[in-house]
Parts: sequence; C-alpha cells; structure tokens
Amino acid sequence: MTIDVVIPLYKPPGEFVTLIKMLRKQTLSINRIILVNSGREWYEQFVERVSFDASEYDAEVYHIDPKDFDHAGTRHMAMEKSDADVVIMMTQDAIPKDDTLVERLVAYLEKDSDIAVAFARQLPRKNAGVIEHVTREFNYPGEPSVKSASDIERLGIKAFFCSDVCAAYRRSLYAEVGGFKAPAIFNEDMVFAHDALVKGLKVAYAADAEVYHSHNYSLMTQLRRNFDLGVSQADHSEVFESVKSESEGKRLVKYALKRFNRLRRPLLIFPFGMQCVFKLLGYKLGKNYMKLPYKLVRKITGNKAYWKQNV
Repeated sequence: MTIDVVIPLYKPPGEFVTLIKMLRKQTLSINRIILVNSGREWYEQFVERVSFDASEYDAEVYHIDPKDFDHAGTRHMAMEKSDADVVIMMTQDAIPKDDTLVERLVAYLEKDSDIAVAFARQLPRKNAGVIEHVTREFNYPGEPSVKSASDIERLGIKAFFCSDVCAAYRRSLYAEVGGFKAPAIFNEDMVFAHDALVKGLKVAYAADAEVYHSHNYSLMTQLRRNFDLGVSQADHSEVFESVKSESEGKRLVKYALKRFNRLRRPLLIFPFGMQCVFKLLGYKLGKNYMKLPYKLVRKITGNKAYWKQNV
C-alpha cells in the first residue's frame, strides 16, 4: 500500500520537527507528507525560529487563511491532494512512540479490507499529570479492537470513537463513505467512523500503534473544548441522538475513582471533580447552543473562526 500523511498546522510547536523526523524514520516508508498551514506569517516565524526546511523531509506545504480552516473541510481538501492507498491524518503535536507506528496502523487495513479507518493509541507525555494519565488509560486502553455496526447497541458512542490525532484512512472507502462532513467544529473523525459503520464497514483501534499526545488544560479550556464537542453533537443529531455521551462520562468517573485509590492519591478526586463539572457545563451549553445569544456563544467557544464562517 502507498501511504501519505496529512498534518494541519497552526502556529506549530518546536516538537513538530520531531514528528516530521520520526515519520521519515518509519519502518514502512511514507510517500508524501502534506502540510496544510493556517497563517503564512506564523509558519514563516516558525521556520525562522527552528530553521525548518520542509523540502528536507520531502514535505509539501499548502497555506490557507486561518479563517478558512475547518476540521472537516480542510482535511478533506488535503485528502483530495493525495492519490495514495492510505492517508494517515495526524495533528502537529502527536509524536510517534517508535519507528513502527505507520507499519502497525497499516497492518490493520491490510488484514481486513472492510476496515475504513484505524486509529492509534494515545499515551500521556512525561509532563502529564496523574489525572491526564488516568484519563488516557480510560480512553485508550492497551487492548486493540475492531468494531462494526453490531457493536453500537452494546458500546454506544464508544463503537464509533475515533481520533484524527493519528488515524489511517483507506482512501477508496473514504470516498465510499462520503468523506468528512463539512462544516465541522469538532468530531469530524467520529462522524466519519459512524457513517462507515452504518455502511457495513469497520473501525479499528490499533492499540499497538502508539503516539505521545496529551494536554494539561485549564478548567476554562476544558469548558471551551467540551462546548465545541456539544455543538458538534447538536449539529449531527443523526449520529449522536441515539447514544448518550453522559453515560461514558459516568464510566470515566468510576474508573478514575478506583485508579486514584489504587495510586493512594484519593484527594485527586477534588481537582478531577472540578474538571468534570467544567466539562459537563461546556458540553451542556454546546448541546443547547441554538438557544444561546450569539455573543455568548462567541465567548464560550474554543473556535471563534468557525462561527464567523457559519453564522
């Protein structure tokens, strides 16, 4: 299989260079690296700051105006620039654990021609706090899985859980499913995964394909991200109305309580509880964003450009 990698850029961090270097060291070689950058000026500042030369890594750079970025539309545009059998979507802050990431991801697509997308396991970074470690453990366990439509009733929203932090798409099935649905403020990956399952295809969680990716978000950042999450679910009620995200949240709380006790850090329940409150508040507001004043929506959202484009 031929393989391309797509990475949207926005004020890339210095560690992005590590990502590019790791991609070029993979045991399964990558054909093209397609970078879609939002904001030429910021990219030029990054290039100067870290002496980055995209051509050194055979990477192609396409520039768009930041106001034109869309989680689904921008990735779809990049997907159409590729003619590879497999396109791996990544974010600029996801670092492969080792040189087998691409090989392990693609192996799932090679084993089963009905798998439309295989996504990687996300590991916490060294600077991640205990709460972030526990959350990553819950969302990205060590056991791989392949899910089909028959799993939706049993697993609920987890059946079509997927993340473009690092996910390999079979291009032929991407087109068959209908691609990413634009506009999207968030969750373009999960909407695609749901549509793939409905069409009788499969989604693989490649637990042995690992990237380092985690954040130490503030409470307000958690609220903003979950507001956008709620908006995406409200905008795609055909996907999310039959499953309850809240039930998955309750499972996380129970898991975290047990883990904190095992780690002899029971007092972590208090900062974790505050995170849950802000996440739930943001999510509920996002689910009901159509009832809120536009000015309030603009204050809460983590993606102001989206509202300029779509309101």
